[in-house]
Amino acid sequence: MTNDGKKEPADEEDGFVEDERGFFAEQRPKSAGLAKAPLASKSPEMHYHGHRDRLRQRFRENGDTALADYEILELLLFRLIPRRDTKPIAKALLDRFGTLGGVFGADLKLLQEVKGIGETVAVDLKLMSALAHRMLKSEIKGKKVLSSWSSVIDYCHAAMAYETREQFRILFLDKRNALIADEVQQRGTIDHTPVYPREVVKRALELSATAIILVHNHPSGDPTPSRADIDMTKMIVDTAKPLGVTVHDHIIIGKEGHASLKGLRLI
Repeated sequence: MTNDGKKEPADEEDGFVEDERGFFAEQRPKSAGLAKAPLASKSPEMHYHGHRDRLRQRFRENGDTALADYEILELLLFRLIPRRDTKPIAKALLDRFGTLGGVFGADLKLLQEVKGIGETVAVDLKLMSALAHRMLKSEIKGKKVLSSWSSVIDYCHAAMAYETREQFRILFLDKRNALIADEVQQRGTIDHTPVYPREVVKRALELSATAIILVHNHPSGDPTPSRADIDMTKMIVDTAKPLGVTVHDHIIIGKEGHASLKGLRLI
């Protein structure tokens, strides 16, 4: 209850999300003839507003380099959770998932295990992650992939590094080595994904692709290729080559980096 006896709306944890600007607007007196509401400084939940203004000013004047990772996350959470001090929530997210990439790559249900993160905020965080993936994908779509290799790695890392299960992705290229399609063909367990070489080549022919790049992730974080990874890659190369489809590389993505089977001279 507020000082004037009105019931406050539920906060984010109860599923309520309100734009911060609307919240501040509600605090202004509706008429000059009415008594002023108690000063905001007397409310224990308003002490962080000055901190929010200072963070915004630092960001406006100096960009993201002036802020720590938890402060960048705070800036985003300001908009998603207007009635809470978001600094402890931002720090709790980073403590749980390690990095900003880990936060945005985390599973929806795992995000909600962090105190202060309800379903609505968790979905919004995943939306931000999807926007980042789309942005990175736009950097390679229709371009000559082999000359934009760092962009390919950045995209694959953002899309797959924090997945909790293995997935097998294929980048399909045309005769100019430009990306024409990007598909997740299989999803597996924490340490295994079934891959069928004939299905890989069949899909390449359906898309009129003349080359492919194989990509899969290691949820353990270590991108070192296994014996099974090497053998499977050779089977796909042997199946694709007689049909005019080139396997440029097989990239393994992990939280700790990536490995290229071509770079390791394993294909």
